[in-house]
Amino acid sequence: METLQALAKYHRQQLSIPFIAITGSNGKTTTKELISEVLSTTYKTYTTVGNLNNHIGVPLTILSVKRDAELAVIEMGANHQKEIEQYCQYALPTHGLITNCGKAHLEGFGGEEGVKKGKGELYEFLRKNNGAAFVMWDYDYLQKMSAGIPTIITYGTGGEADIVGQAKDNIEFLKVSVIKGAVIEDIKTKLVGDYNLPNILAAVAIGKYFKIADEKIKKALEGYTTTNSRSQLIEKNNNKIILDAYNANPSSMKAAIENFSAMEGNNKILLLGAMMELGKDSIKEHQEIVNQVDNNLWKEVVLVGGDYANIKHKYIYFDNVAQLQRWFADQKFTGCNILIKGSRSIQMEKVLE
Repeated sequence: METLQALAKYHRQQLSIPFIAITGSNGKTTTKELISEVLSTTYKTYTTVGNLNNHIGVPLTILSVKRDAELAVIEMGANHQKEIEQYCQYALPTHGLITNCGKAHLEGFGGEEGVKKGKGELYEFLRKNNGAAFVMWDYDYLQKMSAGIPTIITYGTGGEADIVGQAKDNIEFLKVSVIKGAVIEDIKTKLVGDYNLPNILAAVAIGKYFKIADEKIKKALEGYTTTNSRSQLIEKNNNKIILDAYNANPSSMKAAIENFSAMEGNNKILLLGAMMELGKDSIKEHQEIVNQVDNNLWKEVVLVGGDYANIKHKYIYFDNVAQLQRWFADQKFTGCNILIKGSRSIQMEKVLE
């Protein structure tokens, strides 16, 4: 492993191009792919394939960057402190972005403040190495964490940000208009959920920073189609299904349920898998999700696995997806709106097989 990382660092040092590092609790991969789509309209861009964002994936991604590269986008995942710091030692990012700091990998990070400290290691590297950060200015904690970085480019929904945009409606796919820092009206994305708005605005901010024309940014964002069970909209048996089962933590689960409840349509069904790696907070966080679910009327709610088995609730419960799959097939739902979400290890997408 040390040899692989040393090779990656040596290779990185031969490349005098911008390296953009992306980390965060939610939305890393979607944001990375949106940014890459935008940058690729104008520059030869290399980026992390899929979510190869760990101690093996990061150096392999760096080693895949060829001599013709003009930009590189590197996704960095982490589940404990000092991990991002280590990646930075050989990725040597010149630019960076933290999508957010939420309730993910609480067990490894030691709580929410530990998450901020761990993700903030990217900002610390940029601060010490004359780097630039793209910061979601709606989040007060990112404003504080990024203080002292030599160059800060901001995006958000408030007028004080450099790039300002708004979600226009919430029917099926997210539609966004950028009203400051660029003039890009009605970006018709193929992403479900206004929780993807910061991801879109991050891509716009980076595109504008690297002087990409507005029309190219819009075309790239509208052309992006998500894969790997991330906010996918599927129509099957006259049902509209939001498959967002690549991963889940309390922050992303709460946002997905809020978005789903606000969407138009009736006969709404929740199929929710457990959230993993929450440590001592697991029971509390699962109970809070159930409490949130209680606030709306649903056609059906099904909970699967993990600590949903260890809390009080009034909903259908299964130990695993195989049991859910058999039940789901028997129901023969039609004309329904269905949200499927859960942690990767639960494999909630198998309910559709």
